[in-house]
Amino acid sequence: QVQLVESGGGSVQPGGSLRLSCAASGSIFRINNMGWYRQAPGKQRELVASITSGGSTSYADSVQGRFTISRDNAKTMVSLQMISLKPEDTAVYYCYAYVRRSVTLDFSNYWGQGTQVTVSS
Repeated sequence: QVQLVESGGGSVQPGGSLRLSCAASGSIFRINNMGWYRQAPGKQRELVASITSGGSTSYADSVQGRFTISRDNAKTMVSLQMISLKPEDTAVYYCYAYVRRSVTLDFSNYWGQGTQVTVSS
């Protein structure tokens, strides 16, 4: 199996910063895209940022210029640096990874358990 373990959520005042990290482990042959979704109460889950194995990144318009996604050299860990946080960034943030477990299996999406980010004064 594949496990994604997130860390770094918490509470912060508007304008503050947080850094989320997610480490993938288990039966992994290759990881393609990794990234972060978020879900606020009463809203649909939305893609926040993603990064390919080659390092190409994409961001939701709402976080462009404030959030930065990065990946370690081993490409099994992804981080999300968040600055200038706003109350509307409050949500549960979920890490995902598009993983191929072996050469004989197709890629599948795997998810972390979610970490709460609360931005409030």
